[in-house]
Amino acid sequence: MSTRVGIPRSLLYYHYYPQWQAFFSFLGISVVVSPPTNKQILEQGLANSLDEACLPVKVTFGHLARLAAQVDFIFLPRLVSVHPREYICPKFLGLPEMVRHSGLSLPPLLTPSINTYRRPDDLMAAYQQMGRALGRTEKQIRQAAQQARQVQQEYERLLLAGWLPEQAISFLQEGLSQKDRATDALPLPETGDPGRGIIAVIGHPYLVYDSYLNLQLLDKLSRRGWRVAVVEQVNSDRIQQETAHLPKKIFWTLGRLLIGAGYYFLDAAHITGLIHLSSFACGPDALIGELIASRARSRPGKPFMNIVIDEHSGEAGLLTRLEAFLDMVAVAGSRTGASA
Repeated sequence: MSTRVGIPRSLLYYHYYPQWQAFFSFLGISVVVSPPTNKQILEQGLANSLDEACLPVKVTFGHLARLAAQVDFIFLPRLVSVHPREYICPKFLGLPEMVRHSGLSLPPLLTPSINTYRRPDDLMAAYQQMGRALGRTEKQIRQAAQQARQVQQEYERLLLAGWLPEQAISFLQEGLSQKDRATDALPLPETGDPGRGIIAVIGHPYLVYDSYLNLQLLDKLSRRGWRVAVVEQVNSDRIQQETAHLPKKIFWTLGRLLIGAGYYFLDAAHITGLIHLSSFACGPDALIGELIASRARSRPGKPFMNIVIDEHSGEAGLLTRLEAFLDMVAVAGSRTGASA
């Protein structure tokens, strides 16, 4: 029976899972992913994490608990930096220690340090650390890392083309590689009425794509006939262009992506409204949200709403705010049409 490595369906799963899965699979290791967040997983996370942690970190403890009896190892990287001269949230950096002292009964953790602050190529050090811990040779590790990079590049092309993460992950797992079909020829999964408009939803992927935590926000928009645009559909050049004129560099990578995409969506003619989804107790998000809200106030024809999520958020409150927001979007759209 092959070695089994567990990966929690939380935090940067929606950013990097295809890369991680490809690396382990090439080395002949089975990957087990925790199920989508549900009430039981959330409750387990709340029971085993610190009160001061944000909701995405709390729910990660629940995903880890769900994996504990199913795998031989759990992959929990120490995320320091994923982009030169920028950092990831400090809670990600300290997560392995938080988990080790949580009291959870877990199998051994694979906690390579991912730090590309000085050079992107330093990612290879993390692969080598993992591969050696799993008893693989340097040649096998290098080949697996190369395969992982190729899969990640294809995944990002799919996201840029308009696919949502779970759709792209399922597609890649079917074994249809870039060599088989050109990304620009892929049938784009579309929902909503193209004539009604597009709502941009910006936020960290562990909130935007976790339907349980965000109370099925994307589904609610789709069922009401609205299409959705997300951060991953904005290319890196546009992000750089939108953030280049800030008075100070945003050195949080995820925050830079949000503010760049937010500024772009506020000026994009095809976007009819913008929702910023954030989690309570996230310091960087409080700053990023205010910067985007400030820009939105100078764009009165583009409705903007900030939704803050925690473990006490309820569906009734979200529905009330969402319906009011969509009414504003419809009114703003009718005014734009009349003035045209």
